[in-house]
Amino acid sequence: MNWEDFRRLDLKGVPTPIHIIDEVALTRNLEILRDVQKRTGARIILALKAFAQFSVFDLIRKHLPGATASSLSEARLAYEEYTDCGATGGEVHICAPAYSDGEFDELLKYGDHIVFNSFSQWDRFRERVIAYNDAARAAGAKTIECALRLNPEHSEGEVPLYDPCAPGSRLGTRWSAFEARARENNLDLDDLLEGLDGLHFHTLCEQNVQPLERTLAAVEKKFGRYLKKLKWINFGGGHHITRPDYDVERLCNLILDFRRRNENIEVYLEPGEAVVLGTGVLVSRVLDIVPGEPGEFPSVILDTSATAHMPDTLEMPYRAEILGAGEAGRFAHSYRLGGLTCLAGDVIGEYSFENELSCGEELIFLDMSHYTMVKNTCFNGVGLPAIATANTHSGELSVAKVFGYESYRDRLS
Repeated sequence: MNWEDFRRLDLKGVPTPIHIIDEVALTRNLEILRDVQKRTGARIILALKAFAQFSVFDLIRKHLPGATASSLSEARLAYEEYTDCGATGGEVHICAPAYSDGEFDELLKYGDHIVFNSFSQWDRFRERVIAYNDAARAAGAKTIECALRLNPEHSEGEVPLYDPCAPGSRLGTRWSAFEARARENNLDLDDLLEGLDGLHFHTLCEQNVQPLERTLAAVEKKFGRYLKKLKWINFGGGHHITRPDYDVERLCNLILDFRRRNENIEVYLEPGEAVVLGTGVLVSRVLDIVPGEPGEFPSVILDTSATAHMPDTLEMPYRAEILGAGEAGRFAHSYRLGGLTCLAGDVIGEYSFENELSCGEELIFLDMSHYTMVKNTCFNGVGLPAIATANTHSGELSVAKVFGYESYRDRLS
């Protein structure tokens, strides 16, 4: 992404803070993903947990056949906005650590694939899935395919917070659970997945293809006996396929080799970040500049917030880049940037600029499409950032939504 392209946008009069996604960059990513699908036969679907700006779903679904959800609300959004209530023919996949009795029947209305995190969840809801599918067949409607999420006990995550295979993880079914189920029910190991159509695993976070190779080897070593009996397998998310240094050729070969070894089983990938990597920014304005004590940088207070609007800068953590800025001391004028909330730790970081900052000036935070809008909160009553789409080639910008007081009030009682 050439972030300088965002300078072509006229931001005068645009409410801030505001998320802006560039349709030009988004299309570039989607074309890369479409090419992988064409070359391998794999199906790549959008993970809503990373990005759910439904105002651009029309563009995304031209390239990707579906979306994956981790909750009832995400599943409904995927069904209503991504598949247009089933009209577009897109798929809705659902995968969550557990499902509740009160929500499950509604989930059945939206899902095409449902992944169960454990054998106990599968046992609990199996008869309801069977009853739903029987009624659907009788009515000529869609049926649901089910799968089990695996924990291959192969850790690739560098940050424990984002490692699904960390020791003690609640996510996925370990091989020991397979052995225990066979022993307790006097079943052959080969018969444990009766009634299931697929398997799912997820181990990656913002990674290249090599960690997937190692994970896949671990999955095949432990669970390979089941692969030839199933319709599909989902490789999960975390694949940074659209990153400039990602080895797309190696990924394609990996998928093709895997499918050849396993009787052409269908392969799904469900990246979130890769769909919108390098596509969007968060624009903020300077509200105040507080002089620092001797030896301290001046503090800049913005109309955005680290804790409310870009929480991964504190949770991951990572440094948010700003267009035209550098590390403290690199340029002539250094500042400590902070957010609008009263949380003492609502600090974005220390940055330097070629020119002095002034109140009302716009700062453009880079690569803010993924895991930003979906994690925004109204903590401290701060407003949610507006949402817009743009075309950095033409300079056009369209504000899709501005949030007001009601967005804060209506989530309370």
